[in-house]
Amino acid sequence: MSSKTETASIQQYGSAVDSAWSMLRAASVLADGLEREGRAQMFGDDERHGVRLLPADSPDAVLAWSPGTGWESRLPPHDPRSELLNLYLPICSATSARPLTVGHLGQSLDGFIATPSGDSHTVTGGDNIVHLHRMRALCDAVVVGAGTVAADDPQLTTRLVPGPSPLRVVLDPGRRLMPTFRLFTDLEAPTLYICARSRVSPGESHMGSAAIAGIDSGRPGDEAAQVLRLLRARGCARVFVEGGGVTVSTFLEANLLDRLQIAIAPVLIGDGRPAIRLTPQARLRDCRRPGYRVFRMGGDVLFDCELNLRAETAESVVPGTVSRII
Repeated sequence: MSSKTETASIQQYGSAVDSAWSMLRAASVLADGLEREGRAQMFGDDERHGVRLLPADSPDAVLAWSPGTGWESRLPPHDPRSELLNLYLPICSATSARPLTVGHLGQSLDGFIATPSGDSHTVTGGDNIVHLHRMRALCDAVVVGAGTVAADDPQLTTRLVPGPSPLRVVLDPGRRLMPTFRLFTDLEAPTLYICARSRVSPGESHMGSAAIAGIDSGRPGDEAAQVLRLLRARGCARVFVEGGGVTVSTFLEANLLDRLQIAIAPVLIGDGRPAIRLTPQARLRDCRRPGYRVFRMGGDVLFDCELNLRAETAESVVPGTVSRII
């Protein structure tokens, strides 16, 4: 996550994008109920409500729901709404019964998310920033580490796109942060501050406007697992781990991410704060090679990787497929 200039290419806006985004928002809301209902359904687009239920044999279907699998686009590839649906429908398909955790980082060509001083302004461009706001709007909670808050003082809202802001979660086991950052003062969205239980005073419930939750101290991966259990207990089926590199790497190392999105920007930093860092493998054949899709976002390239790929869908993820996000 980084605080970039909030501008995006004209391809991020227009009637096709508005229509696709309306469908995606509706799909994300309907998923839980459809999963409980337990039967396949077909939907068409609807200007007022995003989507509308259709008969199973309707030729006007644009979305299909399958229990246990989720959403699938029925739009032809040349439809200008198709790529937006293809990117976000896996997120919209998550339910309470099938929760999802997604990590995201924006990095340079040489693998850094910021300069040595912590400057990450304009690593990725405006199109990727809009993508971050869309991901927030589709998820129940957005998680960042203390380092990201200290470096960027982010807001973590959906101010660039229509849709609700998620629960903002700050992971700071060592309780390093002061209550002066915007997440603790702006009241734009509910905020949960997670630190070691030993650092919470008796009777203490808030830091600024953020509610405090304590976790047991331990290895980073164990602490990340506690965070997910805490969020699932609060009804957060879709969790977006937005940064930074240490936090995303911790969730990835602990096998807690279902998807990982890496936006690569055409810039060379030379040295600085690294993106993903994991325990190295001695042999290349032992390294993970997830299924992935590739999307263009202005000048950036987004790799959308499925880490916990189900056997029945493995062949549908085509490595090297390049799409341009509208």
